Amino acid sequence: MSKIDFYKLALQAAKIAESKKAVDTVILDIQKLTTIANYFVITTAESTPQINAICDEIEKQFKTSDLKPLRREGVSSLSWRVIDFGGIIVHVMSPAVRTAYSFEKLWDNADIVELEETKNKVVKKTVKKKSTLLKSKAKKK
Repeated sequence: MSKIDFYKLALQAAKIAESKKAVDTVILDIQKLTTIANYFVITTAESTPQINAICDEIEKQFKTSDLKPLRREGVSSLSWRVIDFGGIIVHVMSPAVRTAYSFEKLWDNADIVELEETKNKVVKKTVKKKSTLLKSKAKKK
């Protein structure tokens, strides 16, 4: 069995979400902060059918690589679904839930993997700590 590259899978999950018109997709690198996963992929969907479409497509494409979820939560929820693949955990939320739970604030010590669209591929642009980003924005003011 080959080693799973969770970084690439996180990028793939983000790309799939974006292809299904998800918004505000972010990858948090949490591996230095916890042992529950290496990455969170967090994205927003505008409706329940869109939440379902995003999650179904991620599972479908990962299944072709023989990667099945360890757990799923919120399958009957109208506003938040979680898919746990071990090294990555995908959160697909409605705008209201995303605002209420503020994962980016909760995990503000996590590195943020910024995404850039290039020829239909999501690639790593930069990785910075959120606190570093906030400090550099404050200096510019």
